[in-house]
Amino acid sequence: MGKINEERGKRNEERGKMNIWGLLRNILPFVLPYRWLIAVTLVLTLVGSLMAQVNAVVLDRAVDAINALTQTPGGFRWAEAVRILTVISIILLGKEVVGAVVTFFQRYYGERMRILVSRDLSLKVVERILSFRMAFFAEDGNETGKLQSRIDRGIMSLSNTVNNFFIEILPLFTSAVLALGLMFMANVYVGLVALCIVPIYFWVTYIQAGRMKGGRRNIFGGHQAVSQGILNILESITVIKSFNREEIEAGRQEALQDRMTALQLNTRKQSYFFNGLKSFLEQIGTVLIIILTAYLVLIDYPGMSIGKIMYHVMLFANVSAPIRQLHRIYDDMNDALIYAEGFFGILHADHEVEESGHEKPAEVRGDIVMSHVDFTYPNGTKALHDVSLRIEPGKITALVGLSGAGKSTIVNLLDKFYNPQSGTITLDGTALEQWDTQWLRDHVGLVLQKNHIFDGSIEENIRYGCPGATHDDVVRAAKQAYIYDQIMQLPNGFETTALQLSGGQQQRIAIARMFIKNPPIIFLDEPTASLDAIATEQIKASIDAIKQGRTVVIISHNIGQIIDADRIYVLEQGRVVQGGRPDDVYRQGGLYKEIFDASARSLNVDKIASTLGE
Repeated sequence: MGKINEERGKRNEERGKMNIWGLLRNILPFVLPYRWLIAVTLVLTLVGSLMAQVNAVVLDRAVDAINALTQTPGGFRWAEAVRILTVISIILLGKEVVGAVVTFFQRYYGERMRILVSRDLSLKVVERILSFRMAFFAEDGNETGKLQSRIDRGIMSLSNTVNNFFIEILPLFTSAVLALGLMFMANVYVGLVALCIVPIYFWVTYIQAGRMKGGRRNIFGGHQAVSQGILNILESITVIKSFNREEIEAGRQEALQDRMTALQLNTRKQSYFFNGLKSFLEQIGTVLIIILTAYLVLIDYPGMSIGKIMYHVMLFANVSAPIRQLHRIYDDMNDALIYAEGFFGILHADHEVEESGHEKPAEVRGDIVMSHVDFTYPNGTKALHDVSLRIEPGKITALVGLSGAGKSTIVNLLDKFYNPQSGTITLDGTALEQWDTQWLRDHVGLVLQKNHIFDGSIEENIRYGCPGATHDDVVRAAKQAYIYDQIMQLPNGFETTALQLSGGQQQRIAIARMFIKNPPIIFLDEPTASLDAIATEQIKASIDAIKQGRTVVIISHNIGQIIDADRIYVLEQGRVVQGGRPDDVYRQGGLYKEIFDASARSLNVDKIASTLGE
């Protein structure tokens, strides 16, 4: 645990250092596969940047030509004026046509690259999460709602970064560099004035980034908390309404939203202050350009004319265009820096990847031995203390104990969802960590108290236990789980959406998954907890049938299932306190006898017996 926490701390520290270059370096591997799109975009960017300078050049020449025409001895000549206007119109209209075509393809290819990169980011993070060990999802900060927020906002902001860079920033800065070069070629002094404004502007931007980074990170955390809060409401809506706690939950959300509002307003206030300062600097640059060029024209400086005043003003507008656009792009880029920390924190969490051995024995018998096992969950809860037990192959072993005794934790360890901090677990004489994880789980059937039903048809949900199963296999499994008749009564039969079924029916679908998987090892964690008495009896008969010749570990508070076991282990507060055959352990007294007697009393066994005897 100490090593994991240390690694996690280092990761968080690295994430906190995310900057523009780190962001681009991390996103580059997702962009490079589309290098042909980059090449096309760059060519179009260059053409578009050249087109952006046409207005300034045409205006420069047109003003000087018209000025010269008005001062020609002999009076104004309409033929020459028409020729000048015709040339100007053709050039400007032609430039607009070419510009429109270039802009269309530039934005289309840029957007195409953004969409493709967004898809790849989504697929990569899903693939990554599926490879993580269960402990990752039990850590603080990795709740479902918060993870979803990190992923969704990360993908959105990173794909926007691609869009901003290749569709917005790159064309603007290319145009700015060309415009600045033309200004220097026309007049060095004017070019220097334009060049001096830019670093001052970016220095203000740098100060702004440092001041606002903490606020943006707090907003990101607030978004995660809001998402988790909404998810909790949706998952608990039945409980909320049954206790009339709508106002309390609304109040909690209001508190979260108030905190978010305060953070956002404070951040926006700072943003508007710095953006106003940068706009002022931009206007100062324009004023200086006008004053300097006008002065040079008045003193008849070589190469300077009235047309050059408009020429330099328009070129400086092209230089300052990135500055104007950065008011918007800056916010997106800084959001991307914050969201990228959380998103790439997932992609780079190599230590969270589930470990796997290489053992793939041809036969899995199910001889499981736990020796002096200790286990603590990532949240610090110690669930097992020096647990030693043996689960014999082909036998039924029941784990008995009060809630929180550690029964389900043992099943989690045996299925390699978690690894113990100390002690050993072997399967058929081989340490569990040496087993190939997928191979192990292919040979284990797991039925929980509450099983997840996927959004899909009943047949798809049953076939999830064996993707290669035929329809006949699905039907057979449904009959074994005593759900076939109910399925056939539905209008769409096996094509009915499984989420429309009741809780008990969904539990039978989960049990049918196990039947179709047909594994040599079965873990049953309260498999009939949500079923009625008749369904419980039916499922018990099915489970009894599938138990034959298999290694079975069952967790249940149902006396009828416990006493069928070949061996039981009684757990109390994470420790094995009793073990042996059910009858022998009962005669020993202690916790098992207390649980057994309490279960019998809760069933009102005496009255049931007298009723049956009448």
